[in-house]
This record gives sequence, C-alpha cells and structure tokens, in this order.
Amino acid sequence: MQSYPLSLTTAALVLSLAGMPALAQCGGTFSSFVDGLKTEAGSRGHSADSVARFFAPVRQDPSVIQADRRQGVFTLDFTTFARRLISQSRLDTGLAKSREWDAVFDRAAAEYGVPRGVLLAFWAFETDYGAFQGDFNTVNALVTLAHDCRRPELFRPQVFHALTLFEQGDLDPATTAGAWAGEIGMVQMLPGDILENGVDGDGDGQVRLKTSAPDALLSGAKMLQHFGWRRDEPWLQEVNLPADMDWSLAGVDTALPLADWAAMGVAPRAGEWAAQGLPASLILPQGHKGPAFLAYPNFNVLFEWNQSFTYVLTAAYFASRLSGAPVFNPGNPDAGLDQSQMRQLQEKLAARGHDVGGIDGILGAGTRAAVQAEQIRLGLPADAWPTAALLSRL
Repeated sequence: MQSYPLSLTTAALVLSLAGMPALAQCGGTFSSFVDGLKTEAGSRGHSADSVARFFAPVRQDPSVIQADRRQGVFTLDFTTFARRLISQSRLDTGLAKSREWDAVFDRAAAEYGVPRGVLLAFWAFETDYGAFQGDFNTVNALVTLAHDCRRPELFRPQVFHALTLFEQGDLDPATTAGAWAGEIGMVQMLPGDILENGVDGDGDGQVRLKTSAPDALLSGAKMLQHFGWRRDEPWLQEVNLPADMDWSLAGVDTALPLADWAAMGVAPRAGEWAAQGLPASLILPQGHKGPAFLAYPNFNVLFEWNQSFTYVLTAAYFASRLSGAPVFNPGNPDAGLDQSQMRQLQEKLAARGHDVGGIDGILGAGTRAAVQAEQIRLGLPADAWPTAALLSRL
C-alpha cells in the first residue's frame, strides 16, 4: 500500500523554496518545465554535467498522476481499513522480523528512542516488510508530480534532493524505482528525508534503503526522532468509556491530563495505564459506539510520516498489537457515509462556513471538526462521526 507522501514539515518546505529563481513552479509544457528545473539546478550549484546526466532519461509518467488521484482506500472506516491491512500472516511475519532483526531494533530503541512495534508497523504497511517497494521510476515520479499543480511545493524540492543523491552515487535516474510519490526503500522515504536522516546501519559505508533492513529501519527511527518522537513514552491505548461521557471532548485537538480522563470514568481496556502524567486525546474513529483509544503525544508525531488519520491510527494500533495489545473492540457503531454521501455532507458543511479542506469524500481533520461543531449545534452526540441522520438534519 502506498501512503500519502507528506512527511516533510511545512517549515522545511518553506526553507527549501527560499531563494529559488523566479521560474514556473508547475504547469506549462513538460519539456519547458524540465528546462526550468535544469536552470534552477545550475543556480543551486550543481554541475552542468551532473544536471545533464540526471535529467537526460526523465519522462512524464501519466500513471503517477492517476495513482495520486486514485486513493479510495482512505475513504474506508477504521475497522474496515484495519482489518484489510492487518492479517494474522502480517502479524506473524512482524513478530518473526522482530526476532530476526532483534539487535537492530534494540539499537533503534537505544539510539533514537523508537520502539520496534512502531518501526515494524510502518515497515509492514509501506512495503509488506520490503517485499513490494514499488516499481515507479523515482525521478520520473518526482518530476511529474512537481510539474502537476496539486502539490508542487512538496515535490519540486524533492527533485533537487534526488539530484544530490545521484551525485553521491546513491540514486540512478534511469533505474531507481519506488512508490508513485517518489518514496524509496523498505520504509518509503523521500529523497530529502534520506539525505537528512539516512543511516548506514550495516556499516558498509553506504545508505541502501532498498536492500538493507538495518539501513532502512535505523533511518526510519532517526526520522521519527527528528519529527519529535519522545523516548520511553506510549503512543496509543485502547480504553473503555462511561455511557455518560461528554463526547465533545473527543478529537486530537483536545488533550487532557490522564488523571482527568480517569476521573471521568475512562479506563484501560486491558492492563494498567500505559503512562502517568501525560496529556492524552480521546480518539473515536467511528463515533461513540465504536472503538475508543487514548492517544498520547507520540501519536501526533506519526502524522509527520503520513497525514491520513485512518492510516496513522491503524499503524499506531498495529504497533500496539505487535507490542502485545489485544485485538480492539469494534463496538457497534452507526453506519458511516459512502463517498458520495460524504461529498454531499462536505458541501453542506462548506455552505455553512466550515473549512472541510476540500470536497473529496474523505473524512479528514477539517470535516471531522465541522461535523462535531454541527453535532453540538444540533444537540446530537458530538463524537465527530458523520451519519445519514446528521446528513438529513443538515
């Protein structure tokens, strides 16, 4: 499965674009766009020879744009999505990989503070533990997406990072392949992330994220540390909730001390509290009748890897399963909306002045916040879960 390629922070993107020549940032003919990239590469200090060799095989790839627009898997609800991604075979393979690379995971925890369950979850979801890393030409993908005007601010800097990797001998513009979004290797890292966080984990003097599990895992751990992962702290814990809960407190934007949640009657579904003294957010991915989790600060760090709420929650849950947590309780949630209904809902919410982040049929953060605001206004359980009843009321 390929994820949204959104691992760079906004600040890093702004810095990457600072001082750039006044060239077309996207659109126009593809050949003229590539000529502009070449000119900019020269202004960045890259030699004419390396620029010529790097861009010589570049071709526009329409299948990359098709893949970018075709991400319907992110419209699935959490339970369906999690069951699709987490099989017994994938769990068993993860535990076997944990034993096989035990020393590497111990090193990741010691040097970067990242537990093996989290690394195993991303390794599993990104490439099925390295089995399928993607067959899109990396440079073609990056240049195609930079030329496209949907997210040029993300992909244009990555073209020049890829050029640097080429000059270092770590990327071949003709043969290096990976995800449709230009991510490379077992844990799918963009060229800029490789340059900043690549680790030679096996000591061979090179960073090979496609063929070396130690390199890939330690690079992923360093990247999570760079994003702000906090050592020796939990990320997610399933909970049981009282029937009289104030559902408007749910959502990643509300963080309360763990003691406050306990005072309201929130309790761990299994075992003891994973931490004391930490703030936590109540996560209800399918409303107050569905699964329930408390998310600790490290949970928010995972959005730097991928910005899909459902993907991040599923990865965080799978990481906890690999660390010994039980299968989550799916509950009995109200039926959600299909993609067409979700678009209708978003149109109605936008008409009421809410910023839903686009009419795309995907239940993103903006839509959840808008749903919760309308539920409060209408006197409904404000759990941010859109239903046909809410759509009808609007």
